[in-house]
Amino acid sequence: MIIGGRVRLGATGRALKRRNFRLFFFGQLISVTGTWMQSTAQAWLVLTLVGKQDVAFYLGLLGAVQFLPVLVLGMFGGMIADLMPKRQTVVATQIAAGLLALVLAGLVYFGAVQVWEIFALGLVLGIVNAVDMPTRQSFVVEMVGREDVANAVGLNSAVFNAARIVGPAVAGILIAVIGTALCFFLNSISYVAVVAGLLMMRDDELMPAQRLPMPRSVSAVRENMAEGLAYVWRTPIVLLVVGVVAIVSTFGMNFNVVLPAMAGGVLDVGSVGFGLLTAAMGVGALIAALIVAAGERPRIRLLLGGAILMGAAEVALSMTRLFPVALFVVFLAGLGAVAMAASANALIQVTVPGPLRGRVMAVYTTISVGSTPVGNTVTGVVGAGYGTPAAVFVDGFVAVLGGVAGVFAVWRGGVRAGGGEGRSSETAEMAPEPGQAVGGVAADRSKA
Repeated sequence: MIIGGRVRLGATGRALKRRNFRLFFFGQLISVTGTWMQSTAQAWLVLTLVGKQDVAFYLGLLGAVQFLPVLVLGMFGGMIADLMPKRQTVVATQIAAGLLALVLAGLVYFGAVQVWEIFALGLVLGIVNAVDMPTRQSFVVEMVGREDVANAVGLNSAVFNAARIVGPAVAGILIAVIGTALCFFLNSISYVAVVAGLLMMRDDELMPAQRLPMPRSVSAVRENMAEGLAYVWRTPIVLLVVGVVAIVSTFGMNFNVVLPAMAGGVLDVGSVGFGLLTAAMGVGALIAALIVAAGERPRIRLLLGGAILMGAAEVALSMTRLFPVALFVVFLAGLGAVAMAASANALIQVTVPGPLRGRVMAVYTTISVGSTPVGNTVTGVVGAGYGTPAAVFVDGFVAVLGGVAGVFAVWRGGVRAGGGEGRSSETAEMAPEPGQAVGGVAADRSKA
């Protein structure tokens, strides 16, 4: 809203009142748009290299290669997030990702790209992401404080999904007119925006948590990584979130595998149609992100309802051959997916104490992203053996079962679904950080 020439931010944008988060937000908006352009172009590049018949298998295998390092190294990356200054760590990982995109752009431009090179670059990017993801996600609360973390997570999801609308649509046009190389190049330079935003932040406005002491032995490293897992196991709300996300992410979140195959093979709508499908999913996802951002606290009902909606939409997608119907159900899939993912992320962040946040977020990212190699491989194998619609149906059906299992756990009383205080409540009580008074009245902003 604009009043008297000044921009007034409502509940949905309250985290943007903080300068550091604004820099992060707008840098991410540019960078993630480039990432979606690359994702769309990469999927189409693989399709052109291997053909329609084998694309589901190769994209599934590529997803496995990209995310296997997160599965294997995710907990170690979470420990790095708790050990090192988060802002500087994210700067390093973003520069590395930008350079990898530039290499891929060069290979495509000079006509030297081969499938194995795409896989090799994907593997290296996965190693970078194993550190970047838990660090970047746990850095959000240091920019905005615990009271606005749910809003910030929702806004970040809005950025991600606004970019999902713009990036694939632009990529689809560029691929049809020019080719894929420009998409990769534009992604590489988009990282300049996020790095610049990080470098322009003011340290005295950050609220860093206490950093983990540097381990002095291999056994200390193991103990530090195990501490995050132990916290998840003994905290009902976090265990519920991680359990549901594990099931749904392994099967239901394999859009990068199924959408190119649906567009190019089943629906036969070409690269522009593929971009429109991805954009339709992004519209639904953007709406869900804004719903989460507008709420004062994250809600379990959005997590579970989103999982069920996404799965049901995928089942419907597997049964249609009509492009307009596919656009609608993909929109619903995006709505459900982000309602689940953003709620899960925010529920964890408002529950976990600062010194553990990187390691617990690593458990979350290892489960949500690291499970992708398993899910993508299963989806690719089922798609290759029984057809893409069968793979989409299996993914959606299992996602519905995961959401229903979560509803049953809440109904049985393992996690209270509303009212009351404590870590098991739906809204997840926000315990104070070390050095912070209850209610955030006083906060120690010095670095530990």
